[in-house]
Amino acid sequence: MTATTAFPAPASRAEPRTDAALAHRGAGLLGVFNQAGVIALADLHAAAAIGRMGGEPDQRVALALALTVRALRTGSVCVDLDTVHTHVYDESEEQLDVATLPWPDPADWLRVVAKSRLVTVGADGPSARPLRLANRLLYLERYWQQEELVRAQLQARFAAAPPEVDGHRLATALRRLFLGRGLAEGEVDRQAKAAAVGVLSRVTVLAGGPGTGKTTTVARLLALLTDQPGPVPRIALAAPTGKAAARLAEAVRAATAVLERQDRERLGELTASTLHRLLGWLPENRTRFQHDASNHLPYDVIIVDEMSMVSLTMMARLLEAVRPEARLILVGDPDQLSSVEAGAVLADIARGPGRGDQRLAEHLAPLGLLGDEPAGPVRGVVQLTRTWRFGGAIDELAQAIRASNADAVVDVLRMGSPEVLFAEVDLEQGRPARLGPLAEEVQRAGSRLRDAAVHGDVRAALRALDQHRLLCAHRTGPYGVTRWSLEIERWLAAVLPGYADEGEWYLGRPLLVSANDYELGLFNGDTGVVVQTPDGVRVAFPRGSSHVLFAPVRLDSVQTVHAMTVHRAQGSQFGCVSLVLPPADSPLLTRELLYTALTRATRLVQVFGTEEAIRQAVERPANRASGLRNRLG
Repeated sequence: MTATTAFPAPASRAEPRTDAALAHRGAGLLGVFNQAGVIALADLHAAAAIGRMGGEPDQRVALALALTVRALRTGSVCVDLDTVHTHVYDESEEQLDVATLPWPDPADWLRVVAKSRLVTVGADGPSARPLRLANRLLYLERYWQQEELVRAQLQARFAAAPPEVDGHRLATALRRLFLGRGLAEGEVDRQAKAAAVGVLSRVTVLAGGPGTGKTTTVARLLALLTDQPGPVPRIALAAPTGKAAARLAEAVRAATAVLERQDRERLGELTASTLHRLLGWLPENRTRFQHDASNHLPYDVIIVDEMSMVSLTMMARLLEAVRPEARLILVGDPDQLSSVEAGAVLADIARGPGRGDQRLAEHLAPLGLLGDEPAGPVRGVVQLTRTWRFGGAIDELAQAIRASNADAVVDVLRMGSPEVLFAEVDLEQGRPARLGPLAEEVQRAGSRLRDAAVHGDVRAALRALDQHRLLCAHRTGPYGVTRWSLEIERWLAAVLPGYADEGEWYLGRPLLVSANDYELGLFNGDTGVVVQTPDGVRVAFPRGSSHVLFAPVRLDSVQTVHAMTVHRAQGSQFGCVSLVLPPADSPLLTRELLYTALTRATRLVQVFGTEEAIRQAVERPANRASGLRNRLG
């Protein structure tokens, strides 16, 4: 069994590295690979220290350990020693020439690692050794145990006896909630199917892109559950970030508002929280929570939105805290970028091989909801495919990217639609003239934001904040957030006299929260704006359909957000999205990055870069090394 690693192939670096990331006394293989930029200083020191403590003299084992530590920062849970030498890039977002490095022979490397006293071989039981070699994949033991917990928990829940369901009431409620939705003759209502699976299963994966009706499905699924006989189930809604949780709560409330009165009354007022808050944040422990295997969550139904952002570690903590008899509904888009931390749990569950659930098929068949899965859904996964929100060129673009059809993507970009603009420019060459549409969107949104902030119209300011966002793949360099934030400030200063001359907390300054603040209820990724109020200058943050205000002195970890990385934009929606593409050889340029960026837009997409970069992105999946997908299958 093999796994692909998330290290796209490199190009050359002409000179040896001399920066602060180098070990001054690094020797042997670790020193060579550190000098080449393959492993960082932290990787080298971790491998050297663990090797000394474990009495491991072989440098090949130390190199394998350093690469395993490094893999976690690039999103992989493990490394495949058979292929890792073909997939390495520099964490500074530069390409590397690794062909001439002294890579160990893969077969010998695997044999030496398997014999090391630092390594446990096989899948049996926990171990005190720091490394685990299983299915030819090398893990840090901690991450192997997390993957094993997720696998065991999910498979146990898939195999468990299904919940008791009143089939007649389910069929009646399905007709009431989903009838008359304008489907073609013979077309299965996939939202109704997903809702039925959520009632009939312990674990459901509701997958779909933006605008496919995931929140509508969640609201009607909850109505189905509360319609069943017995006590009304205790329901928890959660998401990885504070902003995503707020959007989930607002969207579910809007979706339930159109339900019949009896359904609304049974559901009551639904709120959402971050996963950290749901599990019970412990200030003294970053990886453990109040609720765990010995203190289960008290809920009967737990719905987690934006699952693509959930890491392996968080999924392990969640699964051990959920009662075995509870229903768990995982909602998200497996085509989006995965978590910033290690793991790609949603994609592993939704895209992995497997057989259909025959028991589930027997319940869905009388409801007319089997569709093209006569053997039943695999692992409770239902993919929503119809787009209800925007359609048009943006939807065509998203579908072409998901299908890895580079020709179709380029055709949509060049068709001249009012929803999609493509400016083919070389962004390394100063300030190309074709950036005019970008400058215009920046100035239009910035002017509205500034005007609303000066006049104290908080709601208008928060609406303007999401009118336009510039997204980048890189943090630094000619394609990075730092460069383009300065460019945006220059454009705004040209049309807004005195802009940013009022000091740090100037009116209309857009802000991004960069660390969780549980005391204030602000979370990493939240965005706000500096506004004038009767009480003086305040910073406004959205809270569902309302907002909260804070004095600037109370805010600690915030930064200006004229532009942001695509990763930061996950869970958000903007009227217009402008995407700055890096060159085609950028290791960060992937299909998932392109898809995630362009599907943040609801009105207009603007892409600035080259056709070559677009084609490269569409054809390059951001695979992460993980054993979970195949092990679940």
